[in-house]
Amino acid sequence: MAFTLKERQLMGIHGLLPPALLDQDGQVYQVMQNFNRWTNDLDRYIYLMSLQDRNEKLFYRVIADHVETMMPVIYTPTVGLACQKYGMIFRKPRGLYITINDIGHVYDILCNWPIDQVKVIVVTDGERILGLGDLGAYGMGIPVGKLSLYTALAGVLPYACLPITIDVGTNNQSLLDDPLYIGLKQKRERGQVYDDLIEEFMKAVVKRYGENVLVQFEDFGNNNAFRLLERYRDSYCTFNDDIQGTAAVAVAGILASLKITKKKLSENVFVFQGAGEASIGIAKLLVMALMKSGLKQDEAHKQIWMVDSKGLIVKNRPSGGLTAHKEEFAQDHKPIDKLEDVIATVKPTAIIGAAAQHGAFNEKILADMAKFNERPIIFALSNPTSKAECTAEEAYKMTKGKAVFASGSPFKPVTIDGKTFHPGQGNNAYIFPAIGLTSIVCDVRTITEEIFLESAKVLSELVTDEDIAEGRVYPPLPKIREISTTIAIKLAEFSYDKNLAKRHPRPDDMTEFIKSHQYSTDYQTFVPNLYDWPNVKSGFRIHPPPPPKKNKYW
Repeated sequence: MAFTLKERQLMGIHGLLPPALLDQDGQVYQVMQNFNRWTNDLDRYIYLMSLQDRNEKLFYRVIADHVETMMPVIYTPTVGLACQKYGMIFRKPRGLYITINDIGHVYDILCNWPIDQVKVIVVTDGERILGLGDLGAYGMGIPVGKLSLYTALAGVLPYACLPITIDVGTNNQSLLDDPLYIGLKQKRERGQVYDDLIEEFMKAVVKRYGENVLVQFEDFGNNNAFRLLERYRDSYCTFNDDIQGTAAVAVAGILASLKITKKKLSENVFVFQGAGEASIGIAKLLVMALMKSGLKQDEAHKQIWMVDSKGLIVKNRPSGGLTAHKEEFAQDHKPIDKLEDVIATVKPTAIIGAAAQHGAFNEKILADMAKFNERPIIFALSNPTSKAECTAEEAYKMTKGKAVFASGSPFKPVTIDGKTFHPGQGNNAYIFPAIGLTSIVCDVRTITEEIFLESAKVLSELVTDEDIAEGRVYPPLPKIREISTTIAIKLAEFSYDKNLAKRHPRPDDMTEFIKSHQYSTDYQTFVPNLYDWPNVKSGFRIHPPPPPKKNKYW
């Protein structure tokens, strides 16, 4: 109904639509009226996905205008539930499904995708979806959601985005017994066959779309995630968002928190609950940041303590279980089994949870953190909300309002003793869309750790004094499109300075350069200047419609 009268007459659809003209502002209002009719977020998710199918520009306009409302629906935490129910809500295939049975034919499957100008791929094998575990082919909801954010938050062209699920089976018995399961009903394939499939996939992607296509690995199991990142990071344009994106957004929050605690980064001691992809990624980027602040590498490692399912990670641990990534952060200390005992012994200034253990930050731990520190840093980063180490209310209440708190999923503001705190959401969406946009526009073919650290620094610098006064360590979500654009501009300048950008010559005006490549949600005029053009359809002239009357909605 946004087609103007002249467009309707030109296309021969005059009379096939109701006579009223409804511009995009009016359509946004209509969508929000329908959105708010639903009583649960899963139904809202299904509604928004159907909107994306039928009107892509309107879908992204709605997200851009109501980003704080829409983010929890199209991404965490609702996307986790959507993945669990993916077989039930499946309406229309999105993206590509490549299975273990397709070895030898991966390139042919990529050629079935109708778009040739793909610039960014988000791929998962579904083994570790958020904190929910192995969801197999149901994990497709994650690449779809991530790529929606690439467009909504950074302006990456939607047709340049391709979600892919690599289905090698699942070890989740409930899915194997699920009559609606859309994936291979077999146990998860591992070993050389798995590696051969990934290798063929990476080569086929480059053959199909070129060396500068960005491949973002998402929600792979810990073992495969680290292996694949190390194998491909230097020879392909790729990164792992769970390891590197999470690291950048967490370090950004820590850097911003220093404005509240009034301490130097090197004066902080960190304890991690969990030693998986997210924790290791954050710890490694923290080491880099600490070294840039003046510490030596071994000094930086002494500032970081990690606790996994077997207790504190120490050298020569009797219980074993130390991978190469964990050994890097093993402390020269006697073993300690419980997290609360580690906290009492180490007396850290910051605790970071990324192990999907709900309630891991219990009342004693939170109270102890407030005893050791005037302003304790407490980051409960696990997703979805049900897996968070503590809630915002628990963190503020148990520390009597002292906590500098951030979480992976959104929490509502909390009022303690008359003061309202706005919890920061350490959402990867602050980081990966901007990195993707920079990579595409500037032709960056190697995503280095320095890029992630630079993005963390830029994000932390965008936290204003007003944000700090409200207890935030991240900018408010409604500003995230503006934030992503600013980060992309700064990263573009950084990439050219470090000779990482392959697109030449270097633009004179980086801001204009970046913005000129961003997707616009505005409707395009079908044919301009057609008023008084005779014989358009039936031999009569097109007369411009009267201007629509203004009302309180648009």
